[in-house]
Amino acid sequence: MDLLIPAVGLFIISFVIFVIVFLILKKFAWTPILAVLKEREGSIADSIASAERVKEEMAQMKAEHEHVLAEAKAERSKILKEAKDAKDQIIGEAKAQAQAEAKKIISEAYAAIESQKMAALTEVKNQVGNLAIEVAEKILRKELSDKSAQEGYVKQLAQEIKLN
Repeated sequence: MDLLIPAVGLFIISFVIFVIVFLILKKFAWTPILAVLKEREGSIADSIASAERVKEEMAQMKAEHEHVLAEAKAERSKILKEAKDAKDQIIGEAKAQAQAEAKKIISEAYAAIESQKMAALTEVKNQVGNLAIEVAEKILRKELSDKSAQEGYVKQLAQEIKLN
């Protein structure tokens, strides 16, 4: 049991040596170690703050990027819509112009046909009239060769005119 209980002298010497080692370590080792630890702590805090700033900047840049991307998409949609509207307008104008041109051509064709029809009818009427006159002239020459037949025919025509 004596091994478990130390002697008072050994205890005092051990305590003095501990205090001397403690003071030497405090003066020469702990102060520089604590200074290095504080410096390291400051460096770590600066790095964390820098990382937080970079993280915030990255989030801001991401938001700006998304905003620019959204604007670009909106601009693209606007340009595509304008191009489609312009295409539809050009097609509509071309169709309207083609329809107007077709109507003009058709109306001109109808007018030409009508004028040719009228000219043909006039020509036919003139020819029929000429033929009728020629036939009537031949008939009248034959029938009116004598004077009494002519007077009878004139009286007949006069009566027919009055009846009409």
